[in-house]
Amino acid sequence: MPDLTAEKTQVSVIVACRNEIRHIHKFLDNLSRQELCGISVEVLIADGMSDDGTRQILEQHQCGIPSVRIIDNPGKIVSTGLNAAIRQARGEVIIRMDAHSEYAPDYISRCVEVLNETNAQNVGGAARTRADGYCGKAIALAYGTNFACGGARFHDPRYEGYVDTVPYGCWRKSTLADLGNFDERLTRNQDDELNLRIVSAGGNVWQSPKIRSWYWPRKNLTALFQQYFQYGFWKVAVIRKHGRPASWRHLIPGACMLIGVFLLAGAVGASFFGSTLWTIAFLGSLAALLGIYSGLSIAAAIHVARLSGWCFFPFLPVVFATYHISYGLGFLLGIAYQPADWNRPSAMRKALTTITR
Repeated sequence: MPDLTAEKTQVSVIVACRNEIRHIHKFLDNLSRQELCGISVEVLIADGMSDDGTRQILEQHQCGIPSVRIIDNPGKIVSTGLNAAIRQARGEVIIRMDAHSEYAPDYISRCVEVLNETNAQNVGGAARTRADGYCGKAIALAYGTNFACGGARFHDPRYEGYVDTVPYGCWRKSTLADLGNFDERLTRNQDDELNLRIVSAGGNVWQSPKIRSWYWPRKNLTALFQQYFQYGFWKVAVIRKHGRPASWRHLIPGACMLIGVFLLAGAVGASFFGSTLWTIAFLGSLAALLGIYSGLSIAAAIHVARLSGWCFFPFLPVVFATYHISYGLGFLLGIAYQPADWNRPSAMRKALTTITR
């Protein structure tokens, strides 16, 4: 195992960004404030051909920070950008950062420390959040609940131990080389898929409370719907590739959505053929399913509101539903839609690959 003591460690920070004008200043400020403890760091930012002024800001900061290099990411998606940065990275340790997040001043040094302590193949911190505005804060609060996100351990900032995935990540470059880097066929879920390959190969993914970052969730329901619709769609691609899900919780929204569609279709069909009994049975089952979901949603909203403010209570069930319905619909479309030529331009391809902030 290579010696990763701070005085000897060379780290390459890789970032894939596109149109991050709202967050890029704060991100670069976070970078400049990192307490490196003797670690040698280079920063490679793969810009996905931003057209909102992000590239100009990056170029201005590049002049003042020699360690920052900007590279083009004509693929415009995260996986192609990260791989382009990895290929040019000189460090023995690779740390991924995201321009849409904020980082503790010791983020880089803690990543190296935990990687050295645990000998895991990937290390990271919990998915903490920050938000502004009523809707954004409600989305952030829901993001941290078991009900919205299935009880994944990486949502628990106090948990330390093995997990199936972590936000961003820190690896030895040799680990990524052995794995073949990120799968560029995936627009979303490329980090989950990489971690699934690590675990499938007998490796470990480790979460530590020492590693602290804060993600800025979407600010409105439309953007949240688009994001999780894509997550659901691309999760199917990961499952197809590996023949199994990384966690069974990934199947629940799609399964519930499929059951609901089946019950509604059954009720319509029974009514069409004049069977009152079957119509009532299908509608009753659908009402029971919706009733169970509503009860769980209200209970989760009460729990969150009790801790974070009752002003969020009326809106949280709507946020929960947006998370679940968008992911479930995307998942079902992923099952049904298998394009023969995914590289051919189409409205469907644009909707499922364009990442918006």
